Amino acid sequence: MFYAILAYHEEEIVESWTREADAELMDELLQVNDRLVRAKRLGPAARLGSTKSAVTLRGEGAGMVIDGPFAETKEQLLGLYVVDCPSIEAAVETARELRRVNPTAVYEIRPISLYLPGATLSAPADNPAWAGEAGRG
Repeated sequence: MFYAILAYHEEEIVESWTREADAELMDELLQVNDRLVRAKRLGPAARLGSTKSAVTLRGEGAGMVIDGPFAETKEQLLGLYVVDCPSIEAAVETARELRRVNPTAVYEIRPISLYLPGATLSAPADNPAWAGEAGRG
C-alpha cells in the first residue's frame, strides 16, 4: 500500500535556520531517503517552496485564485513523501524515522487511494489503487 507522508512545520522557524543548519538537516533527511530508495520504498518526495508564493484555487466553475494556502493551523505543509509500506503501522514507523532527524516537524500519514502514472515507484500488480504502472526514474 502506498502512503503519503505530509511534512508540516512552522515556516518561520524553517526560514530562520542558517544555511549550514538547513544543509545539515537536509543531509540527514537524505540519508533516510537513501535508505528508503535502496529498499525500493520511496516514491516522489519534494520540499515545497514558500507559502508566501503559494496560491489557492477555490470556488465553483473556473474558481477564483487567491493568495496563499490559508492553513488553519500554525504549521504549514512544507514537503511530502510517497512511500510504499505494507501497513499504516509501517508508514508511521517511516514517519518516525524522519521525525527522529527533524523532531520539530509534524508528519501526517494518509493512504493514497489514487495514483497517476509518472512517479518513480513501480505499481504492484495486486494494488487496484494504482491507475497504471510508473517507470523507475
